[in-house]
Amino acid sequence: MAQDDTRHYASAPAADNTIMFLFGASGDLAKRLLIPSLYNLDRDGLLDPNMKIVGVDISEGDDASFREGLTDFIAAKAADREAEGGGNALDEEHWRDFSQRLHYMQGDFTEAGTFQRIGEYIEQRDGNSALFYLATAPRFFAEVAENLGQAGLLEEGSDYYRRLVIEKPFGRDLESARELNARLLSVMQEEQIYRIDHFLGKETVQNILVARFANVLFEPFWNNHYIDHIQITAAETVGVEQRAGFYDQNGALRDMVPNHLFQLLAMVAIEPLAAFTADALRSEKAKVLGAIRPWSKEEARENSVRGQYRAGRIKDENVPGYREESGVDENSNTETYAGMKVMVDNWRWAGVPFYLRTGKRMSARDTEITICFKPAPYAQFRNTANTEVEHIGSNYLVIQIQPNEGLWFDFQAKRPGPTLDMDTIKMGFAYKDFYDLPATTGYETLIYDCLTGDQMLFQRVDTIENGWRAVQPFLDAWEEDDSVDGYAAGEDGPESAHELLRRDGREWHKVGEVTGPGKAPVPGGQRRK
Repeated sequence: MAQDDTRHYASAPAADNTIMFLFGASGDLAKRLLIPSLYNLDRDGLLDPNMKIVGVDISEGDDASFREGLTDFIAAKAADREAEGGGNALDEEHWRDFSQRLHYMQGDFTEAGTFQRIGEYIEQRDGNSALFYLATAPRFFAEVAENLGQAGLLEEGSDYYRRLVIEKPFGRDLESARELNARLLSVMQEEQIYRIDHFLGKETVQNILVARFANVLFEPFWNNHYIDHIQITAAETVGVEQRAGFYDQNGALRDMVPNHLFQLLAMVAIEPLAAFTADALRSEKAKVLGAIRPWSKEEARENSVRGQYRAGRIKDENVPGYREESGVDENSNTETYAGMKVMVDNWRWAGVPFYLRTGKRMSARDTEITICFKPAPYAQFRNTANTEVEHIGSNYLVIQIQPNEGLWFDFQAKRPGPTLDMDTIKMGFAYKDFYDLPATTGYETLIYDCLTGDQMLFQRVDTIENGWRAVQPFLDAWEEDDSVDGYAAGEDGPESAHELLRRDGREWHKVGEVTGPGKAPVPGGQRRK
């Protein structure tokens, strides 16, 4: 049953009046996630009633066609419980009022005239604050920023701001990330840049900080004395969908690891903060990523796996292999699965491996962090009557980011009966059991933070570059050997991914489960391996 003290978004004050320019307004991201997020924020009273959203794109259109194109899509999405942020029927009256604040400007991102018209649009308003959101193809990021700068649209005043929101990917490798950052910083200050990663808008990701630092139960054991290893998983059941053109040029590693997975790694591995501020948090995250051991190319190859899904079955439905997907090269060796082992060489984590994996067409949709604690000594149980205990299983703490947000912990207990048989018991916390939160896309918190000037959940330049520095050895190794190991759709990666852990005497946590591997007991008090 939901608790009476449920935290609703409306408990926060509404953001100040501003105008938001949404570059790439005709794209999938704007339609599927950004506009629904803005509608949700407005529904919860977090947007100033005078705020306007102006879509900017090269496609022909006007205010009426822009609104009409969104209405049917968002109504269907709102009612779809399987869609991200779906599950609540659209409030037609509220949407009708909100949609009147949506406007459209046809314009080429590369032409100066587009930015002149944007400037004129801003001047017509009472306030001069503006948020520029780049939901475009990555090739436009630096050019749009430079055009905004050349038009004088990034200059701030004492009573108004100018901020730029940039989506991933932040470059394709370390060199391109450095170049992109340099071009952005040539026309604006770091404090104006909001590099967004929607994973960090998930309640469970933010709850990592609270769980660790607000509970004395966890922090004393959050180190290499008690933790054996950590696994971070981002599994999807979908294929490339409408992103084949982008995906076939980038692959799973570039798409997920230096941003999503490394952000989760940083959140779980940071040191306690000196103060709960954006600068303190971002500095500690940068330190963690900067401490990732720089593998040689040979070490990177040995400690990583490239996989690609073949034809198989997902939820009793036959699905094609990656090379049979529309828009994919029939001879493509682009990886749809990336698995790797990294080491964080600092005092807290020395000797603790971090295993990362991400893949498409896997058995379940599941983003989670699994913390495996070292097993307790079992000598005292060796000669217990009627019990043959070979080993005591590890305790696991599973932090599930999606879809079943929560935390679960498993531990050993005696099974009722005359003999000392052990069983694995799990206890946990699911957000849905305690909080009646509205359906969200994950972008609401982040967009609200952009509007209010809170950079805590956004990546800083040093975090970006440290992440790419850690990934670069894998990119270099895979460039020399781009072979991929196949796995059938519906499986949890290729066999080589399981071997990556087995050679260390470990195994992956089962995708979609909330307890550690081998949870089921067997006769004699032994635990399955």
